[in-house]
Amino acid sequence: MAVYIATSSNEDAAPTVPRAYAWVVFALTFGLLLSDYMSRQVLNAVFPVLKAEWSLTDTQLGSLSSIVALLVGILTFPLSVVADRWGRVRSVTLMAGLWSLATLGCALAASYNQMFAARFFVGVGEAAYGSVGIALILSIFPAHMRSTLTSAFMAGGPVGSVVGMALGGIVAAHFGWRWSFGTMAAFGMFLVVFYAVIVRESKLRPERKPAAGAGPTAAAQPLKLRAIFSGLFASRSVVSAYVGSGLQLFIMAAMLAWLPSFLNRYYGLPTDKAGVAAAAFILVGAIGMTVCGIVTDRISRSAPSRKWNVAIVYSLLSAGFLLAGFMMPTGTGQLVMLALGMAMVAGTTGPAGAMVANLTHPSIHATAFATLTLANNLLGLAPGPFVTGLIADRVGLMGAMQLVPLIALAATAAFIFGKRHYADDLRHIRGLST
Repeated sequence: MAVYIATSSNEDAAPTVPRAYAWVVFALTFGLLLSDYMSRQVLNAVFPVLKAEWSLTDTQLGSLSSIVALLVGILTFPLSVVADRWGRVRSVTLMAGLWSLATLGCALAASYNQMFAARFFVGVGEAAYGSVGIALILSIFPAHMRSTLTSAFMAGGPVGSVVGMALGGIVAAHFGWRWSFGTMAAFGMFLVVFYAVIVRESKLRPERKPAAGAGPTAAAQPLKLRAIFSGLFASRSVVSAYVGSGLQLFIMAAMLAWLPSFLNRYYGLPTDKAGVAAAAFILVGAIGMTVCGIVTDRISRSAPSRKWNVAIVYSLLSAGFLLAGFMMPTGTGQLVMLALGMAMVAGTTGPAGAMVANLTHPSIHATAFATLTLANNLLGLAPGPFVTGLIADRVGLMGAMQLVPLIALAATAAFIFGKRHYADDLRHIRGLST
């Protein structure tokens, strides 16, 4: 039977998992990531309806979106540590079940406070899924596929957002907004049952094949907490990658949350059409994320430090296109510029993930991705919708959207700082690994 054998000069052992089963696990784990973001972003499609029905301010609407990302940011690290000890498969199943039930609670909410409470538990359920899911996938595939799998898996976020907003808007228009949440909850529960039946921890941890040159005592030993923290923040460049990635995703989060409302208010689109149109922009972002990752790998194949240059270019291009778009009058020209900006805005995800992997020891990669998720949520995904709503209540949604792309300049500064120290930091990491 064909198997994938992960090999790396920095890893003590290589897990072997049947190739077909590895891809089945990837597909199911990716499917749950779609459910994650469908449950998270369906809210944005029904913003106009909730605003009218419950007389909510833009700040309140933004808080319903941001509370999920805030909980993800706060809980991702501790829950990732728990998942590593309790079992990743068991943890994934429990988390997906929780966010699906909480999404059903959103469908039953009768007020802003009840909706906020339900969204709170959506955030708790989704908190560590991204880091645990990618760690599970990377553990059963070869090391040389790490960048490709990371970008492909993370692209599930925008794709799930697309489906959530488009389907949510359509369902809301025909059956009411409560059915939008109910549909997402049903899809999540279906996948949870399927996942629990097919994916087994024992199948993901078969006998391990020693890597070349590994001695009989090469078994990995659990690291102490101090050593883990030291490895996660050992270099200035890895901290810069965390910060730059998080700041850039501030823009993506704001676009995810407010594009349906933007199209509703300034283009006069009804809820269902606004959701579908916004989903098209997010799909452009998902495609752009994947394409940018592939381009980055090709450009930096012989010179890894070029990843920093590429990330800088993506940040500046996204800022330029989005600023130009929101400064233009409504119409086709504006939509084209916004689409170009969306294609670039999440392009830094792949380079940032690769830089974090390069700058941390393989023994703490799962925790490093949890830390990256923490930065992405606390610096970007959580404050993006809320801050944009806060500004919109004061200067209007158009004014707020014109200010959001400026965050890319701060992300650019972080990437420039990281590039200056990357070579020295990488030599240091490699020295510790030998």
